[in-house]
Amino acid sequence: MATRLNPIDAHVGGRVRLRRQLMGLSQEKLGQRVGLTFQQIQKYERGANRIGAGRLFLIAHALNVPVSFFYEDVGAVTPDRGADGLDDGFDWMVMDGPEAQTLAFDFARISDPRARARVVELARTISDGLAGLSQKIPLDSDVTP
Repeated sequence: MATRLNPIDAHVGGRVRLRRQLMGLSQEKLGQRVGLTFQQIQKYERGANRIGAGRLFLIAHALNVPVSFFYEDVGAVTPDRGADGLDDGFDWMVMDGPEAQTLAFDFARISDPRARARVVELARTISDGLAGLSQKIPLDSDVTP
C-alpha cells in the first residue's frame, strides 16, 4: 500500500532542496554539514521523511537561512486548496516536482528583468493556450517536414 506524502513535509523538503541547489551543494555535502547520509537528505527533500525541529534548525544553519524560510508559501501546498483555503482547481503539488524546481532555479539565474518578464509571458501564453485544448498539440518532433 502506497503511503501518501504529507504536503507540508513535501513542501519543507522541496524548500531544503531548492536552497541546497541554489548554494551549489550536493546532498552528500549538506549531509556532512548536519551529520546525515545523503540518503537521509534525499528522503527529507522528497518529503518521504519528516524533518524534526532540531534537525530543521541544523539544516537552516547549514544553508544559511532562517527556519521560517522552509515554511514560506506553505498555505499553497495542499493538493486541492489554494492559498486562501478554497478549492481553486489548481494542482499545487506540481510545484514540488523536479521540473518546477529546475524552472525556478534557471529563472532565478536570469538577470535581465525584461527577459524574466518575457519568460513569464511565454509561460502564461502556453498555459492559457493549453488549458482550453482537449486534443494533443503536435510537437516539432511530431510534424514531418
